[in-house]
Amino acid sequence: MVSIDEKRVYGDKTGQTTAYVAAGQGVASVSVSADRVGQYGIDHECTALDVAATDGQLAVATPGDVLVKDEESYDPVGFGPAVAVGFDGDALVAVAPDWSVARATETDEWTTVGTVGSPVRAVDGDLIAAEDGVYRLADGELAHSGLDDARDVSAAGTPLAGTGEGLFELGAGWMKQIRGECALVGAARDTPPGELDRAHAATAETCYVHSDGEWTPISVPADGAVADVGYGDEAVYFVTGDGTFLADAGDGWRSQPLGLTEVGGVAVP
Repeated sequence: MVSIDEKRVYGDKTGQTTAYVAAGQGVASVSVSADRVGQYGIDHECTALDVAATDGQLAVATPGDVLVKDEESYDPVGFGPAVAVGFDGDALVAVAPDWSVARATETDEWTTVGTVGSPVRAVDGDLIAAEDGVYRLADGELAHSGLDDARDVSAAGTPLAGTGEGLFELGAGWMKQIRGECALVGAARDTPPGELDRAHAATAETCYVHSDGEWTPISVPADGAVADVGYGDEAVYFVTGDGTFLADAGDGWRSQPLGLTEVGGVAVP
């Protein structure tokens, strides 16, 4: 088996970005130039429950195994069934159906770091969102980090958590920023620690962008609720639960229905 660390997704060097969407039909690839959607379609047929990316790498959680993509294929890496995936630095993190959490190094050796006490909903960096709150990976261990009913987490820049009560930022404890059920949070991977250069959040009714130190409502032309957010060099990408892909490179949103159902997330290597 090829090492996880050796598997790389090499993008087009002509200004195009490829985003990957996890869905019930499989992993869809979407070619985007700034905010213009080009070709899109199923890149790999499977039941894709979650998708995550770091620099040059893409991982997918499926009921059979965690898959890692290289240029030609999606290959299983020996974890087994997974409900969520993420990257903590260069380490791949996966969550099993029993909510046990493991990390894989470049040698493809999985190390179980603990078990979450309730259903896991999202993984990002060293943060895990679960029904009973936020968990954090530190020094090879898993510990509860507060809150309750966590729906989503973001580890880049200032840690964020979306819960059934609202959006929280981690400072001197978890501090509420937005009231209302918050199912989506995200920030660009290149956001400096302690800052929120490019960050978004969404409740069932409203999407927000972090701007000038404040969370500001924005208008998004989508019928369905936004399910996930991803970031390219030039644009921000939303995907909705009903399979609509949206891109904004600074001149407003463009949308493209992808014909997907059971959307589990979007990731940009």
